[in-house]
Amino acid sequence: MNDQLPLDQIKVDQDNLYREESITDLRVATIRRLIPIKADGTDDLGRPVQYIGSTQIISQMGPLPISTPIEASSLREALEKFPQAIQDAVDQMVEEAKEYRRQESSRLVVPGAMPSGLPGQGGLAGGGSPQGGIISS
Repeated sequence: MNDQLPLDQIKVDQDNLYREESITDLRVATIRRLIPIKADGTDDLGRPVQYIGSTQIISQMGPLPISTPIEASSLREALEKFPQAIQDAVDQMVEEAKEYRRQESSRLVVPGAMPSGLPGQGGLAGGGSPQGGIISS
């Protein structure tokens, strides 16, 4: 499915506007507070404030950004829930990576499904079996 729209069809969802504030400890934590607003800029008290926690962890491949929603009804609650929310996001990311690795390692490689034209991978350049498999002389 294609989610891209031509530029002349892009419209702002005026019923889903937020003002963003950024709160940080200048060390490890950043919390974005998304305050719902109306199209005239006034606060929309009918919708809840949203909190997004962000940080970076150091991995073997370098810094890795982590960002996750925090279920909270106040900034204080978001600050208190920040460590667990980040831990949960990291745990989920690790589980997704393990699942991806498991799926990739269990994929069956069928010679006929390999790209043709590469020696030993579905055919030989300049001739050979276009279906892959064993070539007899």
